[in-house]
Amino acid sequence: MSDVLINVSFNGRPVNTAAATLGQLLQLQGVLNTPVACAVNKDFVPRARWSQHPLQAGDRIDVVTPVTGG
Repeated sequence: MSDVLINVSFNGRPVNTAAATLGQLLQLQGVLNTPVACAVNKDFVPRARWSQHPLQAGDRIDVVTPVTGG
């Protein structure tokens, strides 16, 4: 994590965070180990890239839970 705080939007809510990567932010938000899909600025980020995907001030992070059924 970084010593610098940045402002991002997490599911429409402003968050001030020291997380440097998407994975760190998801861990801080308590959703890292849950079945979710994530997009940063409307671009899907595969789970395998979460720990490497850097965050920048102003990023919009959307996290959704898949729904099963038909």
